[in-house]
Amino acid sequence: MNADGHVTHYRAIWISDVHLGTKGCQSEFLLDFLRYTESEYLYLVGDIIDLWRMKRSWSWRQSHNDVIQKVLRKARKGTKVMFIPGNHDEMFRDFLNVNFGQIEIRPEHIHVTKDGRRFLVIHGDEFDAVVTYAKWLAILGDWGYNTLLSINTGFNEVRRRLGYPYWSLSAYLKQKAKRAVEFIGRFETALATEAAKRGVDGVICGHIHKAEMRQIGDVLYCNDGDWVESCTALVEHMDGQLEILHWADVRQLSFAV
Repeated sequence: MNADGHVTHYRAIWISDVHLGTKGCQSEFLLDFLRYTESEYLYLVGDIIDLWRMKRSWSWRQSHNDVIQKVLRKARKGTKVMFIPGNHDEMFRDFLNVNFGQIEIRPEHIHVTKDGRRFLVIHGDEFDAVVTYAKWLAILGDWGYNTLLSINTGFNEVRRRLGYPYWSLSAYLKQKAKRAVEFIGRFETALATEAAKRGVDGVICGHIHKAEMRQIGDVLYCNDGDWVESCTALVEHMDGQLEILHWADVRQLSFAV
C-alpha cells in the first residue's frame, strides 16, 4: 500500500493460513490488505478456512464473511483466483479441478513469473511428516496451538488499548523453540528438494506460518506466511520480482480502517 492509501497493483499475490473460523484469525488485517491491493492472479495457498477447528468450536465474525465476499468479488471482476487446499481445509480436495464462484480449486499449480521463472505452488502439508503419518498428533498439537492463539488475541487487545503495535507471542515462542526451528529447516529443505526434482526454479508454499524467501541450492524457496501470527503475503511485481509484504508492520493504519 502506498503511503497515501492508494491501491497497489501486483501481477500475482499469494496468501495462506488465514484460518477463518478461529479467534486467532486476523481477518481485519486481511480485509485491509485486500482493499488496498489488486492483482492479475490471486493464489489462496491452503488453510483459508479452518475446518479442523470448526468441528470442535468456532469463532466466525462478520469480518470472516467479508473476507470471503471480497475474494469472490475480485474473482467476478476478473482476478484469476486459484484455491489450493491445505490440511485444515482438506475437505475441498474432494472438489479438485472444479470452479466454485469463479475460483478454481487445484491440488497444486505451476506459476510462471513475468521474467519466465517457474514456481511450484503447493500448500506443503504433504511434506510435514506429523500431518501425513500421525494426523491425531497434529490435531492435538493444533488444539494447543489454538489455545496459545486465544491467549495471544487477548494479549494484543491490551497492547492495542495501550497504544502498542501488534506482537505475536506464538511466533516468538516458535522461534525460540529449538525443535521448531529444526523442523522448519527440514520442511524448507524438503520443499526445495521436491522443486528441484520437478525442474522448476522455485517453490511457493504456506503451512508452517513462517514467511521466508531464500535460495536453497538452485531453488528459490518462498513461504507466504500467514494471517494469524505474522500477517504476511508474497507478491509478484509487474517485472516478475518477488517480495514478502509484512502487513502487520502497518497495523495501526489498517486497524482503524
